[in-house]
Amino acid sequence: MREVALARSAALAAEARPLRLGFAGLGWIGLNRLDALLATDAAEAAAVFDPSDSAAEAVLARSASAQRVAAYEDLLALDLDGIVIATPSALHARQAIQALEAGKAVFCQKPLGRSAAEVEAVLAAARQANRRLGVDMSYRHTRGMQRIRDLMVRGEIGEVHAVDLTFHNAYGPDKPWFYDPALSGGGCVMDLGVHLVDLALWALGPAGVTEVSSDLFAGGRRLAKPSDQTEDFALATLRLDSGAVVRLACSWNLPAGQDAVIAADFYGARGGLALRNVGGSFYDFEALRFRGTVTERLVSPPDAWGGRAAQDWLARLAQSPDFDPEIVAVADVARCLDRLYGR
Repeated sequence: MREVALARSAALAAEARPLRLGFAGLGWIGLNRLDALLATDAAEAAAVFDPSDSAAEAVLARSASAQRVAAYEDLLALDLDGIVIATPSALHARQAIQALEAGKAVFCQKPLGRSAAEVEAVLAAARQANRRLGVDMSYRHTRGMQRIRDLMVRGEIGEVHAVDLTFHNAYGPDKPWFYDPALSGGGCVMDLGVHLVDLALWALGPAGVTEVSSDLFAGGRRLAKPSDQTEDFALATLRLDSGAVVRLACSWNLPAGQDAVIAADFYGARGGLALRNVGGSFYDFEALRFRGTVTERLVSPPDAWGGRAAQDWLARLAQSPDFDPEIVAVADVARCLDRLYGR
């Protein structure tokens, strides 16, 4: 039903006028989100910015309406409804604030900022400009996670008291800036764990975090100062004001025997629910329900979920460009990550 509603909103927007979007950052993620937005027919790529000639040419081949600009500031000077940011993390907060101050709605890759202070500065700019802000917390939008949250909201497994979250990536990032904490804000937690924390707080929300403990490692050794080096393995425990305990594990380059291990398990007095990746895939997920020793499969792949967060932002933007208070939840996640890093 949710996908039908999004499609209907996008179709209504397309009948009125495709929204003119600018795209900053045209790597793999940037191109994927651009394709997802253009596929709705509710948006057009009016302008793109990326230092890479080949990346820009790939977009120009996709969209006859697009023009390439020489600088990010040139995007801000154009008549655009919104800007989609998929640049390196160190640029996210500054570029988002610039776009909002220029009167543009913003959809930004995660993390919105490298710290809670950066995230809160972007939120303040969005409120001040009264412009819609979206962040690409994409795993919320898998069909499996949507089903799991719906069942928990309905109380199907009782009050959730325990959550296990896992994201092990057998590969590390391929860009050097990921390994510089000054540029990235952190290692595998900032890259992967941000999704896990977001899933827990969103699925159990409203939920306050009362206590955070963590152990961060690099090359098998515990980090004394996370500000000096990025972690490649992390274990953390979050205690929520509901009494629930959330355990988190994430890593880069873990010899896990497959490409990825991704899971979000939720347990209540009347059963359990789980989102699990299938066969080590980064993209294929199933949702499971546990009753004692019995497992019921609720959702199976395929599910083209990757661009759904961007499409959701577009559908909402078509309805109203105004600031949406729901986005302030990204600050709760950022504050939790700050505590996890000891900041």
